[in-house]
Amino acid sequence: MGHASGPTASALRALSMEFKSLQEEPVEGFVVKLADEDNLFEWEVAIFGPPSTLYEGGYFKACMKFPSDYPYSPPSLKFLTKVWHPNVYESGDLCISILHPPIDDPHSGELPCERWNPTQNVRTILLSVISLLNEPNTFSPANVDASVMYRRWKDTLGKDKEYENIIRKQVAASRFEAEKDNIVVPTTIEEYCIKHKSRPQELDTDLGDFYDDDYGDDDPDEGDDGEWSS
Repeated sequence: MGHASGPTASALRALSMEFKSLQEEPVEGFVVKLADEDNLFEWEVAIFGPPSTLYEGGYFKACMKFPSDYPYSPPSLKFLTKVWHPNVYESGDLCISILHPPIDDPHSGELPCERWNPTQNVRTILLSVISLLNEPNTFSPANVDASVMYRRWKDTLGKDKEYENIIRKQVAASRFEAEKDNIVVPTTIEEYCIKHKSRPQELDTDLGDFYDDDYGDDDPDEGDDGEWSS
């Protein structure tokens, strides 16, 4: 699908609609913006650590890069903030089944249905990232040390604090980054799930026929009002 010919019109259309939708109805716990206003194929994402988890108060930045045939191929997501996690490589690259192409690979332990397909979108990716932060997949870890440590923490019901201490240190370090970016990180469920004020009326007509089903699942009033200040 247009691999050789650079970005396809359908990829641009899909990305501009998704970006617009995420500005108007943000996913709670995330802020997205374009790395460069003229390039829809690279997004900057800030992830707020969910309250009442180890990541509470954390501010983790990541970069999402989209292929020229999106949504037929998945984007990649790379953390720019240090994240010690069983499913994040040393390089910051996130290893998550939703971002893997749907080939049958018996060694991965993933079912093809858990992998990327064109009905997925940035919204479903971001929600998967949050659940992965809380519930790492230790089946085929990207960071074996983190995985071993996480399992010890889990098996001892938190008595073995090595994993927890590393995460808390990273969360504390990420707060300095948030201050530099003038970001107030939500630390309560209320702030994290802040209600979005109003829905622009024209949204329905614009997005009507496109990805209709995907946007119908979440409560349209949920959202996060924050914006990154540069």
